[in-house]
Amino acid sequence: MKRHVSLWFLLTLISVVGNFSANFVNAQLTAPLSVEAQDHPLDDGTNLDVIIKLPENVSKDIEYVIEKSAEYNGLYTEIAKVKPTAEQVQAGQIEFTSTKNFRGEEYWFRVAASQKIDGELQNSAFVATPQDSPGVGSLEFLDGGRIWLAIITVLVCGSVIAFIMLARQGRELKVRPIAGLEAIEEAVGRATEMGRACLFVPGIQDMNDIQTIAGLTILSKVAEQAAEYDCLLETPTSKSLVMTAARETVATAFMKAGRPDAYNNDLIYYVTDEQFAYVSFLTGKMVREKPAACFYLGAFFAESLILAETGNSVGAIQIAGTAQPAQLPFFVAACDYTLIGEEFFAASAYLSGDPDQLGSLKGQDVGKLIVGGLILLGVFLVTMMEVTNSPMIANAAKFLMDTVLQSV
Repeated sequence: MKRHVSLWFLLTLISVVGNFSANFVNAQLTAPLSVEAQDHPLDDGTNLDVIIKLPENVSKDIEYVIEKSAEYNGLYTEIAKVKPTAEQVQAGQIEFTSTKNFRGEEYWFRVAASQKIDGELQNSAFVATPQDSPGVGSLEFLDGGRIWLAIITVLVCGSVIAFIMLARQGRELKVRPIAGLEAIEEAVGRATEMGRACLFVPGIQDMNDIQTIAGLTILSKVAEQAAEYDCLLETPTSKSLVMTAARETVATAFMKAGRPDAYNNDLIYYVTDEQFAYVSFLTGKMVREKPAACFYLGAFFAESLILAETGNSVGAIQIAGTAQPAQLPFFVAACDYTLIGEEFFAASAYLSGDPDQLGSLKGQDVGKLIVGGLILLGVFLVTMMEVTNSPMIANAAKFLMDTVLQSV
């Protein structure tokens, strides 16, 4: 009998201790008071705001597990774990934004408190959004996440318009000298003195490539110079449309120079669409005829070094330009002048002096200054944040990276 009493007393004691421990854990892990889901304002309808009402005296070590489901009491998936900040504890609520939702679809959320107690992770009961109050995202007229992009776009476009208006009023817009374009006269003049031809290669891409169009823009200047100096200008092409456009460009340039009778249609011709067959033709021509000046302006690939080295071996003065980053080192190493990336595309405004093109070019510089300034500001703020541990600097860096730069 005594053994039965002792066993009953032991089981009762264990039960009391267990209930006390559970009540203690629940006291530490008080579930949120309520959970609401609302449409996020000024967005594209894919974001929802989850508002978590906090109980009083929330521990700083507690974090809240947020789960989402596309149906009430359906399969919930964890989407985040958040720890309330001092400001959120004081305000009595946490506002969390759930992203990547489907516009117009209903979503329910549930939240539980979580904390490690005695080395074990303990969770409170889940509190869910009411069945009749799901979160539904809707498309807004303005996307607030793109405000900074809109501001920068207005600044850049406004700068372009302002510079165009200044150029049209006769204000001189300074553009730094581009050595490769300044050397066109020197190259054509040298060919004229030596009694040899100029060879112009407009790349191996068709007219739908912007680099080909930029190359033909420079061809116009080369052709005008060749017409003035009575120099032979030969332009073999690898695309029939490029040949047609090049003929029109050169004919117009000769007419502008006042020598339309000197234009020879046969000097601008189609060779082949095959990449290395075209290159073989060009290198053979260079070795046989030894042009005094070679221009490589357009889109180039593996043939860039072959052309540049062959031209260098015959002693030609060479001017190259492309926006292909992998080919630029070969042109820089083997050519006398190289238009690097943006210089190549700025050639049209630089050579023509057209107010609209010059204004656009200067307006783009404002955009580059803005981007460069944001990068430098971000680097400075992040560096100072690590050095000083200042909350104000940390907030500024977070705003710049999360709001301004992500928006842009």
